[in-house]
Amino acid sequence: MIFAIVRTALTALRRDRGALALSFILPVAFFTIFAVIFGGRRDTTPKISVIVVDEDHSRASQQLVKGLKEESLSVKTRPATKRGVDQPEYTATTAEAAVKAGAAPVALIIPRGFGENPIAFGGGSQRSTIQLLKDSSDMVAPQIINGLLQKVAMTAMPDVMAAQGSKYMDEYAGGFTPEQRKRIEQGLEELRKRERSEDSNTQTRQSSNGGMPISVSARDVVGENKNNPMVSFYAAAIGVMFLLFTASSAGGSLLDEAESGTLDRVLSSQVNMGTLLAGKLCYCSLLAFSQLILMFVWAWLVFKLDFIAHLPGFFIMGLSTAFSVAAFGMLLASTCRTRAQLGPLSTLVILIMSSVGGSMFPRFLMPEAMQKAGLLTINAWAIDGFTKVFWRDEPVTHLWPQVLVLLVAGALFFVIARRLARRWEYS
Repeated sequence: MIFAIVRTALTALRRDRGALALSFILPVAFFTIFAVIFGGRRDTTPKISVIVVDEDHSRASQQLVKGLKEESLSVKTRPATKRGVDQPEYTATTAEAAVKAGAAPVALIIPRGFGENPIAFGGGSQRSTIQLLKDSSDMVAPQIINGLLQKVAMTAMPDVMAAQGSKYMDEYAGGFTPEQRKRIEQGLEELRKRERSEDSNTQTRQSSNGGMPISVSARDVVGENKNNPMVSFYAAAIGVMFLLFTASSAGGSLLDEAESGTLDRVLSSQVNMGTLLAGKLCYCSLLAFSQLILMFVWAWLVFKLDFIAHLPGFFIMGLSTAFSVAAFGMLLASTCRTRAQLGPLSTLVILIMSSVGGSMFPRFLMPEAMQKAGLLTINAWAIDGFTKVFWRDEPVTHLWPQVLVLLVAGALFFVIARRLARRWEYS
């Protein structure tokens, strides 16, 4: 009897070719996505964007900026050009605003007077301090930038290091003789000549494991006044993925009705397919939005999410996201012919969208190609919108790119679903 049951199930699966193919495509496709994100080569790791403001414009500060550009960083000293016009260089104020707006996770402010005391051994009072402005949603970038600053201080400014070292030796070790001073100056001049003549593209630099020659003062400019701020990110990320599964399941009622014959009876009345799909779209949107409300209210009550102050932005993003995922659920149901096809297909598509779109892993930590691919998903645009609302405290007028994409995508999904659903009208 057991053998007969297994044979019957295998026969049913073999007859449903779509379900059979998706049963084997799903694990391979999902593994491939995560292999690309987590298992890529070292040279596929994304470059960290950092804004650098050089208020000193000394030789030491210029060497420091040059050394940072030679590392695996995307160093920005001015905003991107607009309509072919170069924008003015960042200032401390505009750099902080750019970090708050998400243009970069870190900004470095090199203060005036840095060239006079760029480094200090032992943390003296004359030590110049570089200000590091950070977005606390990215916990990796500030640590990497701080470490690279110390490395660059040891590798990109050898003459400065030697000059400062001799200065401290002269100050604390009792002074040098005139002959010693002369030799030190000659050595420093040789270092400067070598630095000017060497090819930075072919030179191999070694990192130091010593102390921290550059003083850095870090300050959060985004999320510093929020209670448990990462909850807002995860509520949006997990919420969107959950809504996609809910919409897919709700849209699958079309397939249940088609298999049971209920759909034929409904279409034989005065209800046409367009009206039926529109009604189901409204139901799925209402269900998705209600679940989103429940999730964020729970985050507010239990995890202290700052929810009430962001209600306008939440409603705008919530309704737009619910409409888009509901229409996508209608599209998945209209594409499939049986429930057996819908299950693996929806799982495959939703998991891929969620992994690439940032629901499972933050997009800013992905390779650049994967970040761009994420813009093809509902997840990425919804998460970006909710991040603007709950994390960056931006006004609702700044949500128009995310809202526009979600609404247009939802309308397009519904139009395609309506056209695919015509087969039920003529069956």
